[in-house]
Amino acid sequence: MVSLKGQLIYLRALEPEDLDFIHEIENDERIWEVSNTQTPYSKFLIKQYLEHAHKDIYEVKQLRLVISTYDNMAIGMIDIFDFDFSNKRAGIGILIQDIKNRKQGYGAEALQLLCDYCFKHLHLHQLYCNISEDNTASLNLFKNQGFDKIGLKKDWNFVNGHYKNEYLFQLINTNVL
Repeated sequence: MVSLKGQLIYLRALEPEDLDFIHEIENDERIWEVSNTQTPYSKFLIKQYLEHAHKDIYEVKQLRLVISTYDNMAIGMIDIFDFDFSNKRAGIGILIQDIKNRKQGYGAEALQLLCDYCFKHLHLHQLYCNISEDNTASLNLFKNQGFDKIGLKKDWNFVNGHYKNEYLFQLINTNVL
């Protein structure tokens, strides 16, 4: 049985009550670089997204979960994207919203829970992520969870008037064919 509950946090589905939390994250220009966002999102659009968030990952090819503490405080989100069941792979992204909640073990536990879910429940063979070369927190997080740096995409993202390199990381599940 795969559990989405850890010692510090648990992962849960999106709820209509998450509207303000998601709106705040999606409209925080400081993290647009991480999410490849270019424009703000209205509450109307996010509400529509939440209304369809229950759809099956096999249909929409993505899954977004809220990272929540046991006192029911939403502290971040973790995503499965580009879900490709035919090739048994998917991308992963994670964000802990407030700086004070970073380096507390929440991200590591959330990432481990999601990797376990992807490998044991979705039967994926590999996971990957894309991380800007200057995002040392994410680089360390994924390295510590066993992801291997497999490539460098030079001048990949144009941010604030200059190009930035981006690393490609991958985690292979050797227990799945």
